[in-house]
Amino acid sequence: MVPQKQGESAIVSLGANETEPDEQRGEERVDQSMSSVKSLLWHGGSVYDAWFSCASNQVAQVLLTLPYSFSQLGMLSGVLFQVFYGLMGSWTAYLISVLYVEYRTRKERENFSFKNHVIQWFEVLDGLLGPYWKAVGLAFNCTFLLFGSVIQLIACASNIYYINDKLDKRTWTYIFGACCATTVFIPSFHNYRIWSFLGLGMTTYTAWYLTIASFVHGQVEGVTHSGPTKLVLYFTGATNILYTFGGHAVTVEIMHAMWKPQKFKYIYLFATFYVFTLTIPSASAVYWAFGDQLLNHSNAFSLLPRTRFRDAAVILMLIHQFITFGFACTPLYFVWEKVVGVHDTNSMCLRALVRLPVVIPIWFLAIIFPFFGPINSAVGALLVSFTVYIIPALAHMLTYRTASARRNAAEKPPFFLPSWTAMYMVNAFVVVWVFVVGFGFGGWASMTNFIKQVDTFGLFAKCYQCKPPTPAHH
Repeated sequence: MVPQKQGESAIVSLGANETEPDEQRGEERVDQSMSSVKSLLWHGGSVYDAWFSCASNQVAQVLLTLPYSFSQLGMLSGVLFQVFYGLMGSWTAYLISVLYVEYRTRKERENFSFKNHVIQWFEVLDGLLGPYWKAVGLAFNCTFLLFGSVIQLIACASNIYYINDKLDKRTWTYIFGACCATTVFIPSFHNYRIWSFLGLGMTTYTAWYLTIASFVHGQVEGVTHSGPTKLVLYFTGATNILYTFGGHAVTVEIMHAMWKPQKFKYIYLFATFYVFTLTIPSASAVYWAFGDQLLNHSNAFSLLPRTRFRDAAVILMLIHQFITFGFACTPLYFVWEKVVGVHDTNSMCLRALVRLPVVIPIWFLAIIFPFFGPINSAVGALLVSFTVYIIPALAHMLTYRTASARRNAAEKPPFFLPSWTAMYMVNAFVVVWVFVVGFGFGGWASMTNFIKQVDTFGLFAKCYQCKPPTPAHH
């Protein structure tokens, strides 16, 4: 009897051993499929992810203010400034990528690990040029990103008002401030893969909606295209375009999220070429249709008749502005985490809790200065001019000022500009042009326009540039 029981138990044991591997394999397959889905939607670090991030982050709400800039500049100047500043912005983004690679190469030679540390622009400046440059870079970058986030909140309130005007724009700012605060739970730029892809699709729809809807609507009766008429308006419009193509304050963070950051060099340029296909047709078409009316309507949605296509564009832009808010705020979250001392922790809940105070001043400033359009120009002149044009060009010139630095450079001059002297000349031109035209004339014009808005509408304006709702178009 005993051997028989032993045989039975052996059979049972054998059956269990046969079923366990099947169950384990099934669990492993489920885990692998879940991991692959999570990787597909969540963990991005390829060249394509970086391209989507750059293109998606570059346009956003400024797409709606470019027709306003065209009314200030005129059609020809509007197109020329877009091409000019788009190429200039691509050049300084290239310089930032070169300096990032140089900094990281030097640190890795010293066996420094970046396993739980996100490199940021001010740290690159600190490592290459010292603490004074770190302080300057930190001040300009953080202030720019702060107001960049403010602009997204203002744009959200401005857009949703054209669908639901039962609440004023200030109330909508309260609501969207709370919604955008949820971005504290997105760990880093690795996790923006699906958001960047969707964001660019939304912007593409909105741009082509503006273009097609303007041509379908046709020119308004008695339309005039008198721009440019005043220097103040001209340089205000030019500075808004400077801001449009100066969206690479997050370049270093996007590069750090890549698996191979060395491949970033020309990504911003290719992203800019795509953005041209959105911004130039849409701004030109809206300006052609409405002309000088845009001088008093900084949001292009305000002039187009309400249809289901316009409502779809508004909703898509709202979602995209939420994404862009996260793009602008994430570097600020990183800086604050480093100040508080929780940047290296693996607890996302702790990091999210620490990040929340960053959202409060953004929320407050959006309520104080709800001037959609003029604030873009002011930020472009006073902050973007230094953050993404002047400082990168100067930093590149100073980093490679010695023969030994040029000889040991991690990245040599590009194939289309193989001489260090030629690079110095281009960088010097960028510094002088942006300082004189962007910061000088642009700062004077944009602040004059901004102060005019404050005098006209006051601080804490309840509903900036509001008007009775446009009747539905059947």
